[in-house]
Amino acid sequence: MKKVLVTGAAGFIGSHVAEHCHKLGMLVVCTDDLSGGFIENVPQGTTWVQGDLRDPAFAASLWAQHGPFHYIYHLAAYAAEGLSHFIRHYNYSTNLLASINLINLAVKHAAECFVFTSSIAVYGRNQLPMTEALTPQPEDPYGISKYAVELDLRAAHEMFGLNYIIFRPHNVYGERQNISDKYRNVIGIFMNQLLQGEPMSVFGDGLQTRAFSYIDDVAPIIAQSPMVPDAMGQTFNVGADTPYTVLELAREVATAFGKPAQVKHLDARNEVVHAYADHSRVRNVFPPEREPVSLQAGIRRMAEWVQKRGPMKPVVYDNIEIEKNLPPSWRVRS
Repeated sequence: MKKVLVTGAAGFIGSHVAEHCHKLGMLVVCTDDLSGGFIENVPQGTTWVQGDLRDPAFAASLWAQHGPFHYIYHLAAYAAEGLSHFIRHYNYSTNLLASINLINLAVKHAAECFVFTSSIAVYGRNQLPMTEALTPQPEDPYGISKYAVELDLRAAHEMFGLNYIIFRPHNVYGERQNISDKYRNVIGIFMNQLLQGEPMSVFGDGLQTRAFSYIDDVAPIIAQSPMVPDAMGQTFNVGADTPYTVLELAREVATAFGKPAQVKHLDARNEVVHAYADHSRVRNVFPPEREPVSLQAGIRRMAEWVQKRGPMKPVVYDNIEIEKNLPPSWRVRS
């Protein structure tokens, strides 16, 4: 029986990965700092430890008190691409330095595999469809931090033999997503606004395109990956194939709530306009057991969960490091 560590396990994707690891018969230790997650997300039957992975002493205590771990699933991150320009120190300490603490410990304690969730943010713009063969050109500090961890894992493998698997998910949504974060998770933002009788806020003209990925098409693949020999040392895009505009998304969310699709256009922000990926490699190594969940079906499932949970007060990030060029809607203290 494998003992595994899942970071970010009170968050969205992390909690689902931890749940699938538990279903696969693993002994699962869950950790999170609860900065963006919720304790109720942590799956039953797992061991829970709260703490901040930016602290090397806390990270080391996980091994001292609960290790050694066969696999590390590292999902803890603050994935606000747009906001990362304005919280650079927080971004790099949370998404890069915390990751290095874990990689050091994985090497020291001879972990069998380090599974890392990166992001298609590493590709940047004008590289469509995004394939793993492309040279990443990230354009925001979030993508830069993710790509830096990818490079460090490759270096750790070359120097120390640490096995790794990298996943680049994109625009994942579903039950347990934090709908109170006003800087990320557009589907959650839209749903929270509809619950409060507000129009859905859209940056620019709303013609940006993304392929929105339902959680059940992503988390099971990540959980089983260390047990798939052909996955070792590989990087995989994982998620949905079909891109939709943000306006099309707004209409689908409104339909799931039985409400008109009222939107409020905000000033355009500096972001990658079109982002969708090729998934040939992941399908070759992890043949799908069923058809992926359609956007319409996934939105309905998430909407049912959100309506049962109810609206949440938007959380304001109050430690902005750079105010210059910050979108006006993010200056509002609500």
